[in-house]
Amino acid sequence: MGRYLVTGANRGIGLELTRQLAARGDEVVAVCRSGAGEVEQLGVRVEQGVDVADQASVDRMARRLRGVSFDGLVLNAGMLERVSLEQLDIDSIRRQFEVNALGPLRVIRALLDNLAGGARIGIITSLMGSMTDNTSGSHYGYRMSKAALNAAGVSLTHDLAPRGIAVAILHPGMVATEMTGGRGIATEESVSGLLARLDALTLENSGTFWHADGRVLPW
Repeated sequence: MGRYLVTGANRGIGLELTRQLAARGDEVVAVCRSGAGEVEQLGVRVEQGVDVADQASVDRMARRLRGVSFDGLVLNAGMLERVSLEQLDIDSIRRQFEVNALGPLRVIRALLDNLAGGARIGIITSLMGSMTDNTSGSHYGYRMSKAALNAAGVSLTHDLAPRGIAVAILHPGMVATEMTGGRGIATEESVSGLLARLDALTLENSGTFWHADGRVLPW
């Protein structure tokens, strides 16, 4: 049994991550920006009102968690706003960078002292951040922010290795959530795969870009 922190835990993939971790006996701190809702029924500690795009909000959470050690962090909080070249919205792109790319980095840095050697970090990203896989264009804010997150994940792999902390860069697949309009595989199936990848994470395979089903993905 371990102790994990999950961001974006109030719905979709984050809620299911919290549910499956708790069901197998792990302690979970479920971090939500707003509307904790169903996650409050899972018997886990809920940190509500945490905005990963706001450094002060993240710092307040870190102070409340001072002295709490974690075996793993799962950085799942994210947002998608559709931005095309014809309808280019720079403010939307910035918002997506703040949440998708900088949010996980803020949380990891703020909780670094809470992670012991042997801890694992799962960064929930997207294949839409892959340069090789981009065959359709558009979605500028989401693609760019996830590509930046992938780059951050690789840097974290190198920077955290001396501390004995391993990093997995994880694509959940096309999952039937609110973000995808209910299209895709079941959330339960995706999360089962994500946790399998996290459980198999070591310093030797740290920095791998994995699909939830175990495939290694192209950058």
